[in-house]
Amino acid sequence: MALLYPKVSGLGLKNKRVFIRVDFNVPLKLVGDVYEVADPRRIEEAMPTIRYVLEQGGKVILGSHLGRPKGKVNPKYSLEPVGSYLSRVLGKDVLLTEDCVGDAPRGLSHQMRMGDVMLLENLRFHAGEEENSLDFANRLAELCDIYVNDAFGALHRAHTSTEGLPKLIKQRAIGFLVEKELKFLEPLKDSPKRPFVLIMGGSKVSDKMGVLEHFLPKVDTVIIGGAMAYAFLNARGFNVGKSLCEHKQVQLANKILKGAEARNVKVLLPEDHVVGHSINDIEKVSITQGVDIPDDKLGLDIGPKTISKIAEVIETAETIFWNGPMGVFEQPVFAKGTFEVANLIAQSKAIKIIGGGDSAAAIAQAGLEASFDFISTGGGATLEFLEGKTLPGLKVLEIVVKH
Repeated sequence: MALLYPKVSGLGLKNKRVFIRVDFNVPLKLVGDVYEVADPRRIEEAMPTIRYVLEQGGKVILGSHLGRPKGKVNPKYSLEPVGSYLSRVLGKDVLLTEDCVGDAPRGLSHQMRMGDVMLLENLRFHAGEEENSLDFANRLAELCDIYVNDAFGALHRAHTSTEGLPKLIKQRAIGFLVEKELKFLEPLKDSPKRPFVLIMGGSKVSDKMGVLEHFLPKVDTVIIGGAMAYAFLNARGFNVGKSLCEHKQVQLANKILKGAEARNVKVLLPEDHVVGHSINDIEKVSITQGVDIPDDKLGLDIGPKTISKIAEVIETAETIFWNGPMGVFEQPVFAKGTFEVANLIAQSKAIKIIGGGDSAAAIAQAGLEASFDFISTGGGATLEFLEGKTLPGLKVLEIVVKH
C-alpha cells in the first residue's frame, strides 16, 4: 500500500476557478505609515504554482491567514501589503477582497477571466477558519471549482481552508511547493543516508522531543545547541548558572540521553559557552573555560571549543538536518555560533536540509541559501511531519494505492 497525492500538474485548469491555499503568513514592516512585506520568501516559494495555474488558463483565487487576529477583523493583519507585493511580482492587478466569503467575492469569482488573480482577505478574520466550521467551508466552496494546497507550513492545522474545504471539492491536489517539501522530507524521515547528523537548537526540548525520538534509531550523532542545551547539561550534572532551564525540560532531556545511550548514538553538547549577566549584557561578555557556567551568568551562545567539535562531526556526515539557532543570534555578539555552524554545513558534501524558522533566517542573513539542498518553509509542520505525525491538510488529499 502506498500513499500518493494528486498534483496540480495533472489537472485540467483552463477557465476553472482555482482556490490555492497559500502560506502568506509573512513578517510585515512599517514604512512611513504603510505596512510592507519584510520577508517575501513564502510568497516567492508559492509563485511556481500560481504562475503554472495562470499559464494553463486558470483563474487564481488565493487564500491565506496572516497573524492571529482571533476571528475578528483587524486592519493590522490585512493581506493588503501581500496583494501589493504580488501585483509587482506578477506584473498585473491583484484584486484584494474586503471579505473572504459572501456575495461580493462569490460574484467576483464568477466574473473573473482566464489569467485573473484574486486575493481573499485574511481567512482568520472569521472564527470559522480555526474552528474548521462546515458553514465556513461551504461558503468558501462557492468560490471555486478546483482546490490546490501549496501551504506546507499550514498542513498540520485542521482548519477550514486546509481540511474542511478540500473535502467539499471533487478536484483537489497539492501544489509544487508541497510536492518539493515531500520530495526532500520523506526520504529524510524514512531512510536518511548515513552517517546522519541531527543538529537541534532553540529554546525548548519539548518542541523538538518528537523529532529527537523519531530519529534516534536512524541517527549517528545529535548536536544540541541553543537554550535547550542547558537542560541536557543539567541532566548530566553540570552547572548552568542562570541559563534558561526548566525542571520538565531536564526530565525530557534525560529521557533522550538515556535513549541515545541505549542505541549507541553520540550526543554532542556544548563544551564551552559565551556567557553574560543578561541577554542585553553585551559589554561584559566572556567565554567559559569548560562546560560549567558560573552561578551569576547565563549561556547565550556556544564557544570556540564547541564549534571545533561540531566541525569534526560535520566533516564526516552524509546527511545533515538542522533546526534551531545555537544562541541568541538576534544579538550580533551572540550570533557567532549560529553563523559558524551555518558556514560549516554549507561547506559540507552532505545532503543539507534546514527545518525553516530561525535557522532559515540565519542562512538567509549569511547569504548561504544556494549552498543548501533544501530549506523547508514548514516550521512546526516540518517538525510534525518528521515526527511521523499525520498532517490533517495532507491526509485529506491522499490517495491510497494498493499494490
